[in-house]
Amino acid sequence: MTPELTVDELAARAGVSVRTVRFYAGRGLLPPPRLRGRTGLYGPEHLGRLELVRELQTLGLTLASIEKHLERIPLDASPEDLALQRALLSPWAPDQPEDLDRHELDKRAGRHLDDDTLDRLAALGVVERLPSDRIRVASPPLLGVTAELAELPMPLETLVAAHEAMERHTAALADDLQRVFQDTVVRRYREQGRPAEERERLLEMTTRLKPLTVQAVVTSFQRAVDRAIRRSVPD
Repeated sequence: MTPELTVDELAARAGVSVRTVRFYAGRGLLPPPRLRGRTGLYGPEHLGRLELVRELQTLGLTLASIEKHLERIPLDASPEDLALQRALLSPWAPDQPEDLDRHELDKRAGRHLDDDTLDRLAALGVVERLPSDRIRVASPPLLGVTAELAELPMPLETLVAAHEAMERHTAALADDLQRVFQDTVVRRYREQGRPAEERERLLEMTTRLKPLTVQAVVTSFQRAVDRAIRRSVPD
């Protein structure tokens, strides 16, 4: 449990500025502090909300979207409920872009990337050229595999079309899976009154959900490709 904190201590624990804490409080994103004389004291529920706001920012949400999301969470929500909210979000948080120099880029990709390969990666939206010969990588974990794809002797338009198809279909799949989980798991938990034992089960589930889902999607896609290849072969 977090002890009672002053606004300076709360800001330090959350990794934000005091000005940011006061700004969020003014927008109603934080419950009022407990007053001891003229000193405002903050507890674990305040820290939990600040951490949740940062998680939502990591997902790329605007402040207006964050406010709408937090409106659905009561101000007196317990630190445990706020931790569950973060757990439901953080396993799916996107990779943060990184700005690398050419040496760091080659090291991360595991190969030397020449200018032609960089141009192809830029066309795919994987990298972006920055001033001072630095490169912004949109998703560092994908750099290696996309670099290998970019080096294949394949027309660029083929790579771009394939990349757009994957983005389109994986986005639709992610939306469907998220909707199913919210409708059949999270909604049931809320309707049951957020019981503590169910919260613990949900927390454990979410830590295992992403790797298992990714593995299942990869396996299903492999089987789908095999079926598509068989259908393309004449009888």
